[in-house]
Amino acid sequence: MTVRRVNVAILVLLLVAFLIILHRNLLNLNDFLKQENQDTAPGMVLPFETDFLSDHEVIRSGDEIPVVITAPEERLGAAVTAMNSIHRNSKANVVFNIVTLNESVVHLRTWLSKTDLKHKIIIFDLKILAGKISSDPQKLEAVKPLTFARFFLPVFLPDAEKAIYLDDDVIVQGDIQELFDTSIKLGHAAAFSEDCDSASSKGIVRGAGNQNSYIGFLDFKKEAIKKLGMKANTCSFNPGVFVANLTEWKQQNITRQLEIWMERNAKEDLYSKTLADSITTPPMLIVFYKTHSNIDPLWNVRHLGATGAGNRYSPQFVKAAKLLHWNGHYKPWGRSSTYSDIWDKWYIPDPTGKFHPIRRHAEEK
Repeated sequence: MTVRRVNVAILVLLLVAFLIILHRNLLNLNDFLKQENQDTAPGMVLPFETDFLSDHEVIRSGDEIPVVITAPEERLGAAVTAMNSIHRNSKANVVFNIVTLNESVVHLRTWLSKTDLKHKIIIFDLKILAGKISSDPQKLEAVKPLTFARFFLPVFLPDAEKAIYLDDDVIVQGDIQELFDTSIKLGHAAAFSEDCDSASSKGIVRGAGNQNSYIGFLDFKKEAIKKLGMKANTCSFNPGVFVANLTEWKQQNITRQLEIWMERNAKEDLYSKTLADSITTPPMLIVFYKTHSNIDPLWNVRHLGATGAGNRYSPQFVKAAKLLHWNGHYKPWGRSSTYSDIWDKWYIPDPTGKFHPIRRHAEEK
């Protein structure tokens, strides 16, 4: 009888162990299926990637600093390089919220597995843009959907009170904590670098018209723009680098305001033809008209991607800049960019071999 009871007890224990293992496997399968499900809007947050952080020596302290950056497939190298420059120049507890399309997730994860960047991957749902961009095939071809990710920050970061948004064509040379600590005035939802009083305003980009004021971005002949009562010569700002007060952003429903102007432009064509490729700046200029704070100009030293950028700043000034921004046609991973050697310093090679910086000297060999 005693032996039989022991056998029964052993069988019960084995059965319990089997059920526990089965339960864990089912949970893992459920998590996997959730990651594969794309029916979300406008973004789905994938789990933290932290498996490769344990052997990193730098101790990160303080509250988390959320940084949002986009990563289209053809520019994954830009995003990874920008994030690496931020990470290596600060001891702050930075979490990178990387907005990408579903097709790029595997490639991005493979690349990030070679780094020690603390991050989340957010899948951008293209359905959110329905009715908000032009249906004209010629214009539609030029639209880069991830450029609109900056409009949906509170959706991606529902629990954050403050966040930084960065374009992918930047290199950060200062401590990102300083930018995050930018003071935002009461009632303001964001802080930008203005074009008129910044170090970047010393020259006008050739062929781009008056890029320092609202008239360069909006068609002031349109009735909808006239009714706003905005002055055409008002100094514009660059929305490629900004700090957002997400609490104020949600209270003012900034995202919906931006969406409304996207919808109106799709129907009424309100943006200036001078800068035909600028589709994200105009609605932000409208919504934040005279209701934004300012960041230190050294945190957005821009136009490095424009013609003649090499003559605009001295090497000493470029070295002192806290953030370098290659907005414009020529990118630092391309053939004809200025100061590409600074970008190269922070570049992490693509383990898949798909992304390669284009360098003139490489072609001459």
